[in-house]
Amino acid sequence: MYPQYIAGASLFLDEKVRPLVLAHADAMFLARDDDWFSGSDAIPPDRPRSLATTSAVSSILKDYVPGYEFSRDELVTLFQSRGADFNAVADLADKVRQDLVGDAVSFVINRNINYTNVCTFKCRFCAFSKGPLSLDLRGDPYLLTLEEISGRVREAEQLGATEVCMQGGIHPKFDGDYYIDVIAAVRAGSPSIHIHAFSALEVFEGARRSGQDLTTYLTRLRDAGLKTLPGTAAEILDDEVRAILCPDKINSEQWLEVHRAAHGVGLRSNITIMFGAVEGIDSWATHLLRTRELQKETGGFTEFVPLPFVHMATPIFLKGRSRRGPTFREAVLIHAVARLHYATLIDNIQVSWVKMGVAGSRRILQAGANDLGGTLMDENISRAAGATHGQRMDVDSLRELVAPLGRPLCQRSTLYQTL
Repeated sequence: MYPQYIAGASLFLDEKVRPLVLAHADAMFLARDDDWFSGSDAIPPDRPRSLATTSAVSSILKDYVPGYEFSRDELVTLFQSRGADFNAVADLADKVRQDLVGDAVSFVINRNINYTNVCTFKCRFCAFSKGPLSLDLRGDPYLLTLEEISGRVREAEQLGATEVCMQGGIHPKFDGDYYIDVIAAVRAGSPSIHIHAFSALEVFEGARRSGQDLTTYLTRLRDAGLKTLPGTAAEILDDEVRAILCPDKINSEQWLEVHRAAHGVGLRSNITIMFGAVEGIDSWATHLLRTRELQKETGGFTEFVPLPFVHMATPIFLKGRSRRGPTFREAVLIHAVARLHYATLIDNIQVSWVKMGVAGSRRILQAGANDLGGTLMDENISRAAGATHGQRMDVDSLRELVAPLGRPLCQRSTLYQTL
């Protein structure tokens, strides 16, 4: 089966055949080259043994210095790397990581609070949210009370957390003041814990439902106690892909505008990318190029966080309309290429242990990543999609993950101050 007959909205494949073809395809719509998939306990494949590099990749890497601005074609070429080319990209990313940020592997002690799974939006990749058409999926609809939020914050701080990470569905009953009330509930539980909260969609909807522009609304959130924004709701910043994944959600420019406005009022944020569902590698390049331009403009992003698509229980996969997430090669490459792409602009490349598992995370820490993210008490979103990891990773477990690498483990704040 040739790639052009698989990619996009091709009508070539019969409805009974398409799910099986997609399940075997990678991001170039060629046959998958491993049995690993994100969110599973599968063992990652060994590094390729090939010694022969191609001139296309070699010429890009030969001239590379941190701060170099890749063209779209160069990014696409790097994302196609296999065999010895793959090893060369990963090795260079590891060297650049060492030169720019050293050997320390950082993490933050935090707690996830997903205050509701009820959502009016119909993202086809999401197994967490519950709406009228998704009540047959895992779990029951819920909405935490403000008192429950305060209690969870209080408990998190007692367990050593320095951050709460809060996101949820877009509940139909929320008004613009709800997110202000959530911040007040956090402050009732702790006057000092760092509040890392609200996706670009939540901010956009809060502003819209308040009848306020983004700058005014984000200023209200900041003054109430919000400190940083997660980069979620980005998925892929390519509107043709978003039309398949999340047709009723904010578009690429609106996501960028929320973060531009946040940076403008002094709130830092991060970049995420959800990859491996339906898009091709050209869309990855689009995402990296658009976010790099915004970072050059504002300097407000603290880290880049690739989030491999966890497919098992998602509506789009169950309907036979998506791939099984990225291959392991693709997951390594997106971290490694990002390290090279953002070098001198964004210091931190984070690997999600929830998505990649222990063995996978260890490998990616040898391919450009320097951060493990949070301990994540009560992570629910990936687990709803079928991930076997996610409830919590304590400090001893993180230490065991890092130990074989011979690198120090370092607790940090949300803004990367060593604690």
